[in-house]
Parts: sequence; structure tokens; C-alpha cells
Amino acid sequence: MKVTFPHMGNVYLAAKALLDGLGIDYVIPPKNNKEALDIGTLHSPEEMCLPFKLMIGNYVQAIQKGADTIIIVGSCGPCRFGEYCELQMNLMKNLGYDLNFIVIDYPKDIGIKELYRRISQVSSKSNRKTYEKLKALSNSLKVIRLIDEIEEAAHMFAGYERNKGDCKHILNECKEEASKCRTSKEMINLLIEYKEKIKHVPIDINKNPLKIAVIGEIYTVIESYTNFSIEDKLMGYGVSSHRGLTPSWWVKNALLSPLKINSLAIRRNAKKYLPLQIGGHAIECVGEAVTASKEGYDGAIQIFPMGCMPEIVSKSILPTISKDLDFPVMSLVVDDMTGEAGYITRIEAFIDLLERRRESVLFRC
Repeated sequence: MKVTFPHMGNVYLAAKALLDGLGIDYVIPPKNNKEALDIGTLHSPEEMCLPFKLMIGNYVQAIQKGADTIIIVGSCGPCRFGEYCELQMNLMKNLGYDLNFIVIDYPKDIGIKELYRRISQVSSKSNRKTYEKLKALSNSLKVIRLIDEIEEAAHMFAGYERNKGDCKHILNECKEEASKCRTSKEMINLLIEYKEKIKHVPIDINKNPLKIAVIGEIYTVIESYTNFSIEDKLMGYGVSSHRGLTPSWWVKNALLSPLKINSLAIRRNAKKYLPLQIGGHAIECVGEAVTASKEGYDGAIQIFPMGCMPEIVSKSILPTISKDLDFPVMSLVVDDMTGEAGYITRIEAFIDLLERRRESVLFRC
């Protein structure tokens, strides 16, 4: 068995730590790029969204390196993502690939026993002892939590840094060094080192940068290739940003959802505008917009793939939130035909709007 998985932000670091700890052979596909998108676009149904196409590209590129088993997370709906695994299985089979798909789904949807059975398909191939397998899982979760914390700090401190580019440089260096680590323990120690390093970036506490919340569909806000590295660009503009949807958030949310104590603050803030679960992360999108307004952010940017129904619903609600709370929100739709130049122009125009808005408030005062 040679395992692979689709890219989504820094998930590959946690997957690497887990599989290294289990001693299982794996392939990390090349980071999302035009070639992966072209492969996915060629083989996917035309109406499928951007994440689906990139995943297909990841699979084909990994198969070319010997992968025969694909691990993906799933969902039982009602979002279209709930059908991804079945559609991808059929598509890859029609392309002539004999693959084993292991779908890791929410325990509330498939039950603890079924989840354990699916996980066992991977863990049974490891010759490690039980406590070593549990340690590998624990280390993997620690890795994703640490890298998420480092990213969050870098994106926020970027607006306050004295030397422009320090946070971005440290963050990129951290990811590059982490991908070279041979063991999960080595990776954890490295990430702890960089967590301290990012805390000691020289900052100017007198600065008052714009603060923008990045909200929307989880894949497109996490995977930098799909959003043209929007967080890196905001760092370059001297803007502090925050993204609530992270891989570590997803894990915590999945574990707490059976008890219905997941994302309580977000669901509370969303209740007035979207009281029902409609699939995807629509409630999170709406709730995060309200939360960002309450926490004093200057605005929010919603990002989602073309055709994503939950986010289309969220997009229709956001103008009401914007009006009620006097809180600017911009929506960006991405697909395989999105041009970077126009996309960046809209981001820059939004930043200008927020700056002028802040200036007008100061002038009135």
C-alpha cells in the first residue's frame, strides 16, 4: 500500500507526520499548480467546482509516483461535497485506475464503529505497536495545531511588524523546513521553535493596521492556490488578517459535533441570519462575519468556488449583515477561469475602501 491524499493548505504536514509515525509508505502530490488544475479540468465534469478538479489533479500526479490508496475526508451532505468520494471513485475507475479509497467521515454520520473500521484499513498496514500508533496520531494533531497557530500569529502580526516581510519570511521558511523533517517529533520541535520565533518579530504597537477577516468555503479559504495566496498578499499590504476555518478547527469541530457543543459562539452569532444547517460551512461564514464585526475588524472577504450552493446562500445574507452592522463585506468567486489580475484589483480596491472609510470616521470625530 502506498498512500496519498489531496492538498488543502498545511494538511500535508500533519499527514506526513502521521504516516512517518506509522511507518507507512506514502506520496505527497506536488503542491497545487496549473498542471494539477489542467489535469482535473480535463477529466472532471464541466459543472464541477474548483476543489473537485484540483483533487483529481492531485490523485493523477500521485498515482504517477506509485500511489494506490487515497485517503480523503468526507461528508454525508447536504453540501455537494458529500458526493465527492463516490463521484471521484467512479471517475478514477473510468480513467482506468485501480485505487482503494478510504473516506474519513464525521462519526455522527457513519458511527464510531464504521469510522474505526475505515481508520483500521490504514493502521493495520503499520507494524508499529498500539501505543506507537496512538502517539503518531497525537503527534499529527499537535503538528496541525502548531502550524495553524504559527500561521494565525504571522497573519495578525504582519500589520504591526517593523521590518516589512519578516512574518511572511518566517512563515514560509517554517513550512519549507517542516516539510524536510524525517520524524514527527523533529517536526514538532521545529514548529515549537518557529512559534517562539514568530512571537519575537519586532513590532510597532503604535501601528493601527486594517484588520480583515477571511471567510467562506473551507477549501478555498485554506488552500492558497485557489485564492491566489490572498493571505500572503494581505501581509504584503500591511494588513492584519484572521481566518477562523483551519484544519485544526475542522478536527475540533468534528469531535465536538456529536455532542452539539461545536462552534457555539459562531452558531450563536449566525442564528439571527441563518438558523438552520444548510450544508458546507454556510453557518460558519455568516457567524464569522458577525463575529468579526463585533471584534472590531474593518471588513471581511468571502471566498468560495463557483457553484457552491451553501456559500451562494451565505453571499445573499451577507449584504443584510453588512447593512445591519455597518460592516463592509466583499465576496470573491473562484473557478478554473478566474484571472489573477482582476482578482487582485478587487482586493486592492476593497482595501482602499476600508482605508477611506476609516479616514472619514476619524474626520467626523
